[in-house]
Amino acid sequence: MQGVKEYLEEKVLRARATLRKLVSLSTQVKNSALLEIAKLLEERREELKRENERDVEFARERGLRSSLIDRLLLNDRRIDGMIKVLRDVASLKDPVGEIIKMWSLPNGLKVGRMRVPLGLILVIYEARPNVTVEVSALCIKSSNGVILRGGREALNTNKFLVELIREGCRRAGYPEDAIQFIDNTDRKLVWELLKMEGKIDLAIPRGGESLIRAVSENAKIPVIKHYKGVCNIYVDEEANLEKAYHIVYNAKVQRPSVCNAVENLIIHKKVLREFLPKMAYILGKAGVELRCDKESYELIRSNPKLSFVKVKEATEEDYYEEFLDLILAVKVVNSFEEALDFIEKYGSRHSDAIITENYTKAMRFLTEVDSSSVYVNASTRFTDGNEFGLGAEMGISTDKIHARGPMALEELTIPKFIIFGNGQVRDNFKVPEEYLREEV
Repeated sequence: MQGVKEYLEEKVLRARATLRKLVSLSTQVKNSALLEIAKLLEERREELKRENERDVEFARERGLRSSLIDRLLLNDRRIDGMIKVLRDVASLKDPVGEIIKMWSLPNGLKVGRMRVPLGLILVIYEARPNVTVEVSALCIKSSNGVILRGGREALNTNKFLVELIREGCRRAGYPEDAIQFIDNTDRKLVWELLKMEGKIDLAIPRGGESLIRAVSENAKIPVIKHYKGVCNIYVDEEANLEKAYHIVYNAKVQRPSVCNAVENLIIHKKVLREFLPKMAYILGKAGVELRCDKESYELIRSNPKLSFVKVKEATEEDYYEEFLDLILAVKVVNSFEEALDFIEKYGSRHSDAIITENYTKAMRFLTEVDSSSVYVNASTRFTDGNEFGLGAEMGISTDKIHARGPMALEELTIPKFIIFGNGQVRDNFKVPEEYLREEV
């Protein structure tokens, strides 16, 4: 175990040694690093795909579920997406050093708040290698050091990506040691890193609920949690059903393996018979399995045109489940209040949506639903740093301290107080005049 500790200490100390330099780097150097990494991804994409194929093949051999393999896969479209993220982050305003407020006191002091980096961040994540690029891009632009610890299923892809990232930094004159990668997949190393109080400033776990709970329970350093995404869409009695068909289809079918996909469909009883048969037909054609309460189950089963739809009676546990698959739980409610109660009980405070043409209910939904992102007449799939115009994200925080929702550049800084004076002392408590007159 001593060898492991030394290995980790070296990584952490190398990254930490760059922090003072990072905070004084110009925006131009940081942007140059991001653009160099983008060039390298473009130039070496075929090598990257070969490394990724090794990981995908290994995942298939291990029998990992299809949703995890989908997260792992890098094709040209996803590589293009990573290149776009790097360029988008380079185009964003640099938050470091920004003075966000300044005021004067009666005693002449000028007090302000300046954005500064959080420091050294540990990111623990599973499956999705694009996280390696997104996290690195945000940390580079926000002048934070980062320790990357990806899952074993993406080891070859992540190692190759980190090599490109560090090379891009080197070319631009950005300290490459600010980006460190833990290439040992033994989970014991994670628990050691989480004990490094005073050396690592923050941990951000991204992955399954069990991983996040384990990190939170074992950490001696602060943790910002990205818990599961049990996202809900409520189709109100005053919904435009044409909008509802497209929104629900997009939120479930486009990419079911991600945390902002919808897991629970809540339907007001007054529109059930008009809305659900067609919605079930549309979802059934896409291969979605429905897990329904008694009323919705009987409505689907009684319609011979829906005999091809995979449908089961829902259990209580289904409404708490993050399926990350082509599975959708369905619940019928008698009122707007009942829909809010359902979301409060079963949701994970990630992303929830209402489909309605009633302004009052829309505004109540935005106000009363206690989630990081709340929508009116739009798909929950938009909960993403890039989609919100933030360039990228470290994750989607479901916490209420420091950051909530997509965590991007501003959330990777924290204000500190800065004070300008001209000799002021508190309560006029000064050196006595006779002391100053004494010859020494």
